Amino acid sequence: MNKTCLECGEKIVGREDKKFCSDGCRNAFNNKINKDSTNFMRNVNNKLRKNYRILSEINTEGKSKTTRAKLLSKGFDFDFFTNILNTKTGNTYYFLYDQGYMHLDNDFYMLVKKDI
Repeated sequence: MNKTCLECGEKIVGREDKKFCSDGCRNAFNNKINKDSTNFMRNVNNKLRKNYRILSEINTEGKSKTTRAKLLSKGFDFDFFTNILNTKTGNTYYFLYDQGYMHLDNDFYMLVKKDI
């Protein structure tokens, strides 16, 4: 049975279950599949990653406080987060994956890290 590479169409030599002729073809194939399909998606994902990096950089202990001004000065965008957690006590936390923040009084924010 002759199998061909899913990326380039060349004949595959080797194991029976191989799908690609080389690591280069495998990488090229997977990069095409995983590529963000639109500029909008890419921009949103970049903002989420940037927000996550900012929270991770400031919140090294797992729980801390910071100001809105400090977050904004680092480029944090409050419009982008991955999920919202409403607690039984009525507090609202905005999360970027496992890093979260909650608005406090006087433009202070509580930063938390969720144990996963």
